[in-house]
Amino acid sequence: MAISLMIHDETLFGAKDNALTLDFLTETITVRELIRERVYEEVRQYNAAQPEYFRGLVQPTDAEATLNGHRLRERRHVDWEAQYRLALEAFERNGFFILVDDRQVESLNETIPLTPTTQVSFVKLVPLVGG
Repeated sequence: MAISLMIHDETLFGAKDNALTLDFLTETITVRELIRERVYEEVRQYNAAQPEYFRGLVQPTDAEATLNGHRLRERRHVDWEAQYRLALEAFERNGFFILVDDRQVESLNETIPLTPTTQVSFVKLVPLVGG
């Protein structure tokens, strides 16, 4: 049975936005798997629709940061694997942190138990630029 996990971005001041639902087939995942699925899904959605703004964890290369998200100079497919690698690097150098049920996770290999009520927030500390 799949467990749906609602994630969102949060500012240091507690404002929440950019909600995304991810489905997992297991009862536990690692922080690395969480980041991978989040980046994959947000890039998949962007590439399918090619909206004016990319709203994701990591800013694509050659994109301009705006209030509405990141505007690419030219609409193009974003490489999810490049975004994923850069997101992992950003996590390890504290570019953002992740709260699971209001507890900060510390390691990419840390295990997260999933329940229908698990809450996950990505808190960005600085603008993240990627591929």
